[in-house]
Amino acid sequence: MKIHEYQAKEILRKYNVPTPKGQVAFSVDEAVSVAKDVVKGNIWVVKAQIHAGGRGKGGGVKLARSLKEVREVASQILGMTLVTHQTGPEGRLVKRLLVEQGVNIDKELYVGITLDRTTFRNVFMASTEGGMEIEKVAEESPEKIIKVFIDPLIGLQAHEARELAFKLGLTGLQHKNAVSFFLALYKAYAAIDASLAEINPLVVTKEGEVIALDAKMNFDDNALYRIKDILEYRDLDEEDPLEIEASKFNLNYIKLDGNVGCMVNGAGLAMGTMDIIKLAGGEPANFLDVGGSANKETVANGFKIILSDPNVKAILINIFGGIVRCDRVAQGVIDAAKEISVKLPIVVRLEGTNAPEARKLLAASGLTFEVASSLADAAQKVTAVLRA
Repeated sequence: MKIHEYQAKEILRKYNVPTPKGQVAFSVDEAVSVAKDVVKGNIWVVKAQIHAGGRGKGGGVKLARSLKEVREVASQILGMTLVTHQTGPEGRLVKRLLVEQGVNIDKELYVGITLDRTTFRNVFMASTEGGMEIEKVAEESPEKIIKVFIDPLIGLQAHEARELAFKLGLTGLQHKNAVSFFLALYKAYAAIDASLAEINPLVVTKEGEVIALDAKMNFDDNALYRIKDILEYRDLDEEDPLEIEASKFNLNYIKLDGNVGCMVNGAGLAMGTMDIIKLAGGEPANFLDVGGSANKETVANGFKIILSDPNVKAILINIFGGIVRCDRVAQGVIDAAKEISVKLPIVVRLEGTNAPEARKLLAASGLTFEVASSLADAAQKVTAVLRA
């Protein structure tokens, strides 16, 4: 689950992580009121609040040097369709703004915390290349990314925070404040079960303050039952409607840009299926994991989700029968296809427990399934259907 920048900063402030003074606004008048009565000062930053990066380049972040300018830029940003490299060409409608105080920036840095699955530890990353995408820095200048791998039993230690600040070239008051910032940020990250905490940029002011100028936080959906107060931050307007619908049926669905709808049991098999489709010259339209107990209901709901995407022109069903029996899955596919009247070409690959019986059921169903003998064969058949 993603949350907005202003929500991430609300969390950070609870753990004494310094952020600019600011507040969310849902209208132009409210933005002016926040600037006048809450933030005050003589320079403000008005920021679009959407679940995507690159807002500044897209025109979603603007400076204002008077209340009149606050009104002008708020009017420009609120209600705009903001297109960034993360939104796709369709963009996102801006429904809320963050109005913040301007700060006297001396340096822009990057810090982020996430789980490193190769070491089974949290990794605290820092870089002098603040304001840039960390993926770009990793690709072009990997030596500029400093990493500290944190023992989960003891957390980030003061000497590790000092090492990070030193390697970032900070001295004196800046170094001292950075150490306090890093320790507080890690405390927040660990306390709220976050899967990502990213501050980009982290700014050092000319007065020596260290402040989270931007903030991004993500959460593992599987951990939300432990952090119900965080769940209240969920903004359904920022999520894909099909993904919301899929979550109601406990289906793991992510919409993509292709035209081959995928229905698979198991996340690893789903990833492999998408790769094979790409290798065969096709483009997957989604990631859809129906879980290890696929039945008529889950298959039917999966079909409905896939068919709701107008870009889907063919469907590939790839099920490995381990605990679940392939013949039961096949019957579920047949019943669901008849019940919701699927008109698109369907390629089915079933392997594992009772796979021969499943193929007989599909052949005798009276429906025009393409039955594949292997995953590679399934990918070839579904892409051939699209080219026909």
